[in-house]
Amino acid sequence: MSTTSLSSSTPFEGIPLPIVTLNRAVLLTGVTAAIVFQQPMVTTALFIIILFAALFGRKGSLIFFIGSHLLAKQNLKAKTEDQRLMRFNNSIAAILLGAAQIAFLAGAPLVGWIFSGTVAVASMVALAGFCFGCFLYYHYNMQRFRLFGKPQQPCGQ
Repeated sequence: MSTTSLSSSTPFEGIPLPIVTLNRAVLLTGVTAAIVFQQPMVTTALFIIILFAALFGRKGSLIFFIGSHLLAKQNLKAKTEDQRLMRFNNSIAAILLGAAQIAFLAGAPLVGWIFSGTVAVASMVALAGFCFGCFLYYHYNMQRFRLFGKPQQPCGQ
């Protein structure tokens, strides 16, 4: 359900799929470790990392920076995902992890773990092949088109 295309002459028009996969794996691993070890501070760290990625895109993404260096060879010929879709998915994760932080601070750890667990489940399902955030993004754009009649402009225009 993700919008992928083969890399063209401009390699940074989208997010290479190895970096998308790394992003999902970091979220899944981080939240799972936080739940297993009952350490909400791990979700706080993930929240901060994902918040910067959601706000500033690839320029603010620690995961993109690390993935660009560690996966440089795979990224050269990899398919890409629309950067708007990645930002949308990171925004959902940031909202859920932010809600978890509020729950932890409010003394409702079970609620915090549920919000965090939702991010882990969505990441796991996305790694398995179905991107729920992509599904939401598609329907969001369909409703936007129905209401306003204008398709969203391609990246960079």
